[in-house]
Amino acid sequence: MPVRAAALAAVAWTLLGASPSSDLDIELSNLRSAKGLVRLCLTADPDNFPNCTDDRNALTRSLPAGTRSVRLASLSPGGYAVAVIHDENANAKLDTFAGIPKEGFGFSRNPPVRFGAPRFAAARFRLDGGAQTQQVRMRYIL
Repeated sequence: MPVRAAALAAVAWTLLGASPSSDLDIELSNLRSAKGLVRLCLTADPDNFPNCTDDRNALTRSLPAGTRSVRLASLSPGGYAVAVIHDENANAKLDTFAGIPKEGFGFSRNPPVRFGAPRFAAARFRLDGGAQTQQVRMRYIL
């Protein structure tokens, strides 16, 4: 009996110290084709939004363009933003013409896009444990 009580106490102690984790489902809409890749970036760092290239803690995924949803599991609580590009020619960059995107893009919370990408604060959402869904509407200008 003392061994069982000690084991139960150890499990309880471990659970008390564990921080809650969240699962994030990202659902994409308005993809204009299944060509190329969808490149996704999840970051908590405003300085590295939307491209995440210098953020060692960013979570990135490259998925077939036919993908309409992706689950990111076991994320720590906090504020995040998602940026997505539809890399139709799979060249690992957002192609532009005169600074205007030729490929699709989208952001968490679907903020308005005027001249350039939205600020982190406009795309930011909070994860506090449990599951959450972010719907990202892809936009195409050219």
